[in-house]
Amino acid sequence: MELTLLGTGAPAGLPRPDCPCAACATALGADARAATSLLVDGVLLLDLTPGTVSAAARAGRSLGDVRQVLLSHPHDGPAVEVPDGLPQPGRVPDGRELTLLTGHRVRAVALDAPGTGYAVTGPDGQRLLYLPPGGAPAGLEEPAEPYAVVLLDAVGRPDALARLREVGAVAPDTEVVAVHLDHDVPPGAESRRRLAAAGARAVPDGTTLEAGARREAPGVPRRTLVLGGARSGKSVEAERRLESFPEVLYVATGGSRGGDTEWAARVSAHRERRPGSWRTAETCDLVPLLKDDGPPLLVDCLSLWLTDAMDAVGAWDDAEWADGGERALRERVRALTDAVRETRRTVVAVSNEVGSGIVPATASGRRYRDELGRLNAAFAQECEQVLLVVAGQAVVLRG
Repeated sequence: MELTLLGTGAPAGLPRPDCPCAACATALGADARAATSLLVDGVLLLDLTPGTVSAAARAGRSLGDVRQVLLSHPHDGPAVEVPDGLPQPGRVPDGRELTLLTGHRVRAVALDAPGTGYAVTGPDGQRLLYLPPGGAPAGLEEPAEPYAVVLLDAVGRPDALARLREVGAVAPDTEVVAVHLDHDVPPGAESRRRLAAAGARAVPDGTTLEAGARREAPGVPRRTLVLGGARSGKSVEAERRLESFPEVLYVATGGSRGGDTEWAARVSAHRERRPGSWRTAETCDLVPLLKDDGPPLLVDCLSLWLTDAMDAVGAWDDAEWADGGERALRERVRALTDAVRETRRTVVAVSNEVGSGIVPATASGRRYRDELGRLNAAFAQECEQVLLVVAGQAVVLRG
């Protein structure tokens, strides 16, 4: 199947009309996007949007052979004007299948939000899934046959991608294309970085894809270290990198700290932010987890792991530190970094970046600062990607 994306933006387009935000101000050139509309083999049009005919002409495509126009998302504004020669738009009821004379079969996919998704099978047997903005499939059955191409709101509904991966509908060689792109994420490099972490990509309006064509998928880093200061957004960034994957194991190294209400509030805020399908393990014993096979790990955070390790070796006492404590800590850090190097799991770890400000007033504070700097450097050496989060903005240091 030949797929031409006549538009890839949100229903209002990108930039949004009269929106003064920074994302809209920088959505220029290839990052400017019309409302999403997909032309399949020149005969099936998914979503009729204003300017569709002009968009097709710019892409070098004609709508003269279109035999069916289907709408995916609710439309509560003025009726869309249907250009001359195009059939009236319609919808396929959930669970029903429509067969075109061209040999294309279109099955309506029930969603957990208003709208309709479409699973299209071409005459060549290739399959694509097209979802509306804000929608995710409901009632998926496992196992599912993988699609060649999936087009969905990967930024707004990363959990939809997680659900599809969980049942096998998105396989490692499935091409995942982000559509319905809005101003929630700065366009350009930042948008590409976030999508690549989810194994997805965005393409400019007018792009034509061949379903089933072999293409190098975005490389999802297997080991990532996310650094940042207090309240920098580093935990949010780490969680975002795995929210499109099912069965993540969140490893909390801080413990419960019984009786500390402020800490309990922090833990609760983190837990509420995470997808319900994630599991949590409260432990600092990271090496066995890294050696085991299993779902991706999110370790939050290495700073608290180091505190526990320094407690265990007596690092706060100068005499114990000199009498084997320093050597014992080095061995613990080496065991951790060796396990990171050898792990087959996807790992995202969070750590504090310290030492750029005031020098701690105590010897133990300076010791912790120095050891955390060494730990971060050693851990980063084993990672494909390293990020520094400053004021909520992720700066790529490696990868």
